[in-house]
Amino acid sequence: MHFRHILTLLALILILPGCAPKLKIFAAPTTEPLQEFTIEGEGEGKVALIYLTGFLASQPKQGLMRPTPSQVQELVSALRIAEKDEEVGAVVVAIDSPGGTTTASDIIYHELMGFKQRTGKKVVAAMFDVAASGGYYAALPADWILAHPTTVTGSVGVIFMRPKVQDLMDKVGVDVEVSKSGRDKDMGSPFRATTPEEAALFQGIIDDYAYRFHTLVAKHRKLTAKDMEQVKTARVFTANQAKAVGLVDQVGYVQDAFAKARQLAGLGKDARIVTYRRDTYPNDNPYNTMSATDTGKITMLGVDASFLMPPKAGFYYVWPQGMSQ
Repeated sequence: MHFRHILTLLALILILPGCAPKLKIFAAPTTEPLQEFTIEGEGEGKVALIYLTGFLASQPKQGLMRPTPSQVQELVSALRIAEKDEEVGAVVVAIDSPGGTTTASDIIYHELMGFKQRTGKKVVAAMFDVAASGGYYAALPADWILAHPTTVTGSVGVIFMRPKVQDLMDKVGVDVEVSKSGRDKDMGSPFRATTPEEAALFQGIIDDYAYRFHTLVAKHRKLTAKDMEQVKTARVFTANQAKAVGLVDQVGYVQDAFAKARQLAGLGKDARIVTYRRDTYPNDNPYNTMSATDTGKITMLGVDASFLMPPKAGFYYVWPQGMSQ
């Protein structure tokens, strides 16, 4: 077979859902327990700093070395520690995420809401580079939302992404024969074009998920009708623009989020800021987002190469342009 055809077939295999090879050297998961570390303050009471970073998914992250806990798992584990600790009066969730799957985003929202209802403890969301789509969805339960001056947020909506390979298959001379029990059983197939009827069905699902997102924004943020219409376009906003339409409460820095959390919890100005990690880091500070012992990212010459892989077919609360961060 011609070398070019071999490369084409290899590319086809890599982009088919569920067919990408998973490279593992060590299969053992991260088993070290989360431990509490103080990163600021010496007074009484605590504010727990919990990180929510990267693409939001409920499945473990796969890397060349080992799988690591998903964002959902890590967030829930940290919340449980904060819930049981009577000294913790508030939580700051530091968000740097373009969003993720609809289900992972909704689980995070559900867990934060449950934490607040069970404990009565306050939650402050602090946004960093990107807190868009599912990243913003996760911030909605917060009693106060703060955006960094250079944060990109918004993208309130849903997107359905799926790879299409029929043109590539035609060039290679490969076909897929499908037998099915119902007309729509293979809707969304990467091996053929989407029919108008299927497109309408998908749009109905998208509209349903978007309605849920919009309803939650309206519930938590109390936007004007004019501002809500602008938000529904699913555009992104700068921090100042987001504050102007009511998506965030404050533009500032993480130290401002700490101060607000202390205030909401009735704690002193020197109440401790604690976080939960699996390793000890010398000279720790609030900008260290590491919690697991291994990031689980696919790297190429030391550079994160995860964004080179096509997205798994599915519905997402995600800002696609932020996925390569």
